[in-house]
Amino acid sequence: MTLYPVTESFISINGEGRKAGTLSCFLRMRGCNLCCNYCDTRWACEPDAEAKMLSAEDIVAWVTESGIRNITLTGGEPLLTQGVNPLLSALAGIPGAEIEIETNGSVPLADFFPVPDPVFFTMDLKCPGSGMQKHNCMENLSLLRQKDVVKYVVSDRADLDWMRETVTEYRLTERCGIYVGAVFGRIDPLQIVDYLKEYKMNRVHLQLQLHKYIWDPMQRGV
Repeated sequence: MTLYPVTESFISINGEGRKAGTLSCFLRMRGCNLCCNYCDTRWACEPDAEAKMLSAEDIVAWVTESGIRNITLTGGEPLLTQGVNPLLSALAGIPGAEIEIETNGSVPLADFFPVPDPVFFTMDLKCPGSGMQKHNCMENLSLLRQKDVVKYVVSDRADLDWMRETVTEYRLTERCGIYVGAVFGRIDPLQIVDYLKEYKMNRVHLQLQLHKYIWDPMQRGV
């Protein structure tokens, strides 16, 4: 039986993306292959991070009992978790479930297609300011669907310029949802709004990390 290393499981609102503001069951998986300079969950990325080893049946039972049908797999990098495909299939069997995978953009998505219908990806493209730009797997962009999301986390105007260039080059607004947010405390969201206005970036969504405005920005389990 496959056991999954879950560092946190909790119910909260989604802070970002298509499901922002709605309740979700969060499952934070252990481990990550990147080290963004603004990472706020680095503790969960360590290979020896404390985790509960849960079976797919354990996880499905917890979600079912919760009564919440939005499910967010996050990390770390959840797509590095061994046996994640059977877990996705098990979660997809919950009536009414919608399953978001928050992935850092470095893991090839081709290995996970076809995915169960309720599953969608929220995929980072790492901007230069993250220090991890070279790890982007740009081939993933050709696989994204209308239900999927590309997310940019920007530190400064140079990151905004890179965001605009990639959105244009890959015609991302025609392919999937586009969300851009600030590295918390590093750039004023007003600068992002002004930039979107300056370049008339239709169909690009500003997102704020709602959980960091409701709770302490470093609080876990929210």
